[in-house]
Amino acid sequence: MRAITVQDQEAGIGGLALTDMPYPRAAENDVIVRVHAAGFTPGELDWPGTWVDKAGHDRRPTIPGHELSGVVAELGYGTTGLTVGQRVFGLTDWSRDGSLAEFTAVEARNLAPLAADLDHTVAAALPISGLTAWQGLFDHGRLTTGQTVLVHGAAGGVGSIAVQLARAAGARVIGTGRAADRDVALDLGAHAFLDLDAGDLGGGGAGAGEVSGGVDVVFDVIGGDVLDRSTELVRPGGTVVTIAEPPRVHPADGRAIFFVVEPDRARLADLAERVRSGRLRPVVGAVRPLAETADAFARRLRAPGKTIIEVVAGE
Repeated sequence: MRAITVQDQEAGIGGLALTDMPYPRAAENDVIVRVHAAGFTPGELDWPGTWVDKAGHDRRPTIPGHELSGVVAELGYGTTGLTVGQRVFGLTDWSRDGSLAEFTAVEARNLAPLAADLDHTVAAALPISGLTAWQGLFDHGRLTTGQTVLVHGAAGGVGSIAVQLARAAGARVIGTGRAADRDVALDLGAHAFLDLDAGDLGGGGAGAGEVSGGVDVVFDVIGGDVLDRSTELVRPGGTVVTIAEPPRVHPADGRAIFFVVEPDRARLADLAERVRSGRLRPVVGAVRPLAETADAFARRLRAPGKTIIEVVAGE
């Protein structure tokens, strides 16, 4: 089968190549998925799990990508709940070969059924972004109706879904990003937008007043100085939630939480139903063929939304 592989961690994106790889083996409770569309995370080439398995053994060459939508091609021993030929979407394991391939092995529990009226490219934009947004806002941030949430990177894959979910939950939503992201964030339901480049995040910029009274939850996907400054914006008892890095600064009277998204079949099904009913709109950015994955990695941060790799064209 054809797959995107990387052999040398030092080479980074430049080491990504389209190669021939063996057809994957289905372990117990696995399924083999014929991948139609796949997503990736720009920083995943820096993750330890990209290079070693759960036992710490070198697993190069490795296939990156951890989101997929496709069709079940084969069932592993003991697998139940899914059938050959069924449309599915979900997550691959962090320490196994991923989704940027024509076929991949996935634990069945990490997949959810996909309705026939949902396009594979849309479904592939949901697993990491959708689950991360939900878990960050509600499981870790404990966001409730009437509260105010500040969503960094509001036009990105995770942030765009977080804005919509928070708005649907009855929260006041303040999005952040660059000036070019403003219209996207407001169109998705943000009540206000802060331009990070203009110093709006407490730096005296035009939008600084939006956060002057503090917020109940900060949802961060950026890290660094933005994350550090965000701890000053949380009201007493509030929460900073981040997926970028463990917080270096904590609120004086509140919580700061770093988390890694976890698979959740029931929540995936709920997110897909929200998309089908028009209550949730994943922002799909560029859609690129498998052969252009390296270039897609390099350009990922230049446009709003989630970049999707189309593995099977036109299906």
